[in-house]
Amino acid sequence: MNAEHVCRRLVGRTAVVTGAGSGIGLASARRLASEGAHVVCGDVDEERGKAAADETGGLFVKTDVTDPGQVEALFAAAHDTYGSVDVAFNNAGISPPDDDSILDTGLEAWKRVQEVNLTSVYLCCKAALPYMRRQGRGSIINTASFVARMGAATSQISYTASKGGVLAMSRELGVQFAREGIRVNALCPGPVDTPLLRELFAKDPERAARRLVHIPVGRFARAEEIAAAVAFLASDDASFVNATDFLVDGGIAGAYVTPL
Repeated sequence: MNAEHVCRRLVGRTAVVTGAGSGIGLASARRLASEGAHVVCGDVDEERGKAAADETGGLFVKTDVTDPGQVEALFAAAHDTYGSVDVAFNNAGISPPDDDSILDTGLEAWKRVQEVNLTSVYLCCKAALPYMRRQGRGSIINTASFVARMGAATSQISYTASKGGVLAMSRELGVQFAREGIRVNALCPGPVDTPLLRELFAKDPERAARRLVHIPVGRFARAEEIAAAVAFLASDDASFVNATDFLVDGGIAGAYVTPL
């Protein structure tokens, strides 16, 4: 069933999405637009970001999420164009190959991942909150990960630590601003079936099998399934969901022994 024929929960609202050019960000931009939102697409990749904005009938703002000035300009553009900032989906992040076991990951790789995955969320929240406080309403959704809740022997040390930071910061902000009508949640997706993941696991089936065995559902998530959770958290249907780790992981975090 097509989402746009089912839910129109965000009509007239403005949603800012970072990392909107691909993956979860793109799927979410599409879903938020289908529910009636004005979508403002922030991405460092001009071509992909512009394509996302064109497809969703929204606005593209080229944004390096580690640059405070560019982040402020992104949210200002949303407010100046559409008159409000109702939803901030702070989703941009990286998972580079040089972020590996702590034994092999250098300080520069560590810092870069922290900057893009954690400091950027701090900057986006800092930029979005003044608009939401003036309005007396807003939903902030920060992309963390199920690895913020679980450890893995196949470590990406800085990525895991950054997502734990996103979760803790989201909880803190959700508590701090709750009585001003602002909700802040950390979205914690399980592994998502992306072209990058498919390529990686086609090259290394053993690596794929090692992960799949832990997923009760028996498959990776589709980006659209994560986007559906974003739309829920953005909407008034989630009016009492705040300061939480919203797991969309196919049951991974609840599992010990999975079905054969």
